[in-house]
Amino acid sequence: MSAAQKYPAPAVMGPESIMSKKAHGTSATPVQENLRWKVDQEVADRICNFNRHYAEYSGYFQNVPEFMNQTNDTPADKEITFYDSNTGKPLFYAPRGRTMEQFIKESRNHGWPSFRDDEVEWKNVRLLENGETVSVDGTHLGHNLPDGKGSRYCINLVCVAGNPTN
Repeated sequence: MSAAQKYPAPAVMGPESIMSKKAHGTSATPVQENLRWKVDQEVADRICNFNRHYAEYSGYFQNVPEFMNQTNDTPADKEITFYDSNTGKPLFYAPRGRTMEQFIKESRNHGWPSFRDDEVEWKNVRLLENGETVSVDGTHLGHNLPDGKGSRYCINLVCVAGNPTN
């Protein structure tokens, strides 16, 4: 089965070369200083730039009070934008097509923030053939672990805690 058959549209497939060695691991630069939600910068840099298979520990996001407070304080008609911890480019928007309660429940059930296809900014995100989910700039984000509802992108909070760069 080809990757395109395994991960149907709208997933945008990317070549393995996205994750080639660059100036700072798989990225051109280290993670930003002062990442959102006070996530650990050292952990973020290691997972984003010097890692292809591992993740922050399961449930990490639940132990980040600033993030959990933001999810609780986000009005029902609003969403949170998640930015690349290296570049500040938008990567995910949640919740989209569901409630914040549904987003958090699914994320808790799987241990990592879990996004669906409609919540992905495909201009900046690619899916590799092995299911690794990465930014177009070489930031390791997490993995696609499809379930009965379709693609489910389990993403490290430390990799999407960047500040927007405008």
